[in-house]
Amino acid sequence: MSSTRRTLIIGGASAAGLGGFPAIVRAQQKFEVKVANFVGPQHFQSQWLVKWGEELEKQSDGRLVFKHFPSAQMGPTPKHFDFARDGTAEIAYILHGSTPGRFPLTELVNMPYLIGSAEIGIKVLNDPELRAKYLDAEHRGTKVLYLFTHQPGSVHTTKKALRSIDDFKGQRLRFSTPAIREFIAALGATPVGVPPTEVAEQLQKGTLDGAFTDYGGAGIAWKLGGICKYTTELYCFVSSFAVVANQAWYNKLPADLQKMIDQSITGIEKNIGSGWDALDVPGKKAMMDGGGEAIRLAKAEDERLRKIGADVTENTLKTMEGKGMPARAVYAMMKSLAEKHAATSKNFWA
Repeated sequence: MSSTRRTLIIGGASAAGLGGFPAIVRAQQKFEVKVANFVGPQHFQSQWLVKWGEELEKQSDGRLVFKHFPSAQMGPTPKHFDFARDGTAEIAYILHGSTPGRFPLTELVNMPYLIGSAEIGIKVLNDPELRAKYLDAEHRGTKVLYLFTHQPGSVHTTKKALRSIDDFKGQRLRFSTPAIREFIAALGATPVGVPPTEVAEQLQKGTLDGAFTDYGGAGIAWKLGGICKYTTELYCFVSSFAVVANQAWYNKLPADLQKMIDQSITGIEKNIGSGWDALDVPGKKAMMDGGGEAIRLAKAEDERLRKIGADVTENTLKTMEGKGMPARAVYAMMKSLAEKHAATSKNFWA
């Protein structure tokens, strides 16, 4: 065989190889996934994100490589959405309430006495019509993987037992969302904004008298057992969160990896919602084991509290409507969805 012939065969083989080679390269190409997360590694949501990442790494044969940054290692909680939007992180776990006014329609889910469980909350927030019409637009620049809430929260205090609405007056109470800030103020208490990572320290210093949060947050994430002596069980509010991805990064992923990520979050409502709701029992146990006392308001006081909550909601809707936002339409849709899902979901008010 002539050298020319050999060159043509080798060249042809090389050309054929190059035709298939990019597919091989693509199959082996690795995509780093940095996950910004403001809660500690022991938190339920952190553990879920780690397991989710491990499963995607396995399904992708190692093409997706997750690196987790819990405990606000990348930076303070209010910056987590921007980390995902600008590409500092490929994925971020965000707390809407950490940037008041940025996600006003999404945060309507946090109004007092609207959501009776995390399972209900995640089903409401991920309703396709609600997201398409109103919520996804507030997260512009990112791909929303899923929205969710924690289990309904109560108030945990260090020195004073809150057995009536009058007992709230003068108390310095930590809030997580604008809705609860207004609710605390309406109760005659002083709302104080404190990052999640500083709550225990501020309570121990005495610069805070208490905190509005769920049992999972108080007993497990923040380890307030032994710090807070009283828990007034209101189950009156939720805080909303999201897990979002950088849109440009997602768009550049091969189609099969995009599909893999999309499928991994399909139907997770029951899994994540139930996981959050299940924290109520161990969270309460941690608080009680620390010497805490659980308090339930008398029926008359509970009814007064709900009336105050309704007034806060109405005032919020009027304010937002005055700014041209479709707040009442969004709230009505959320309320209708919450009532529908309450019939088939965990409900702390039942």
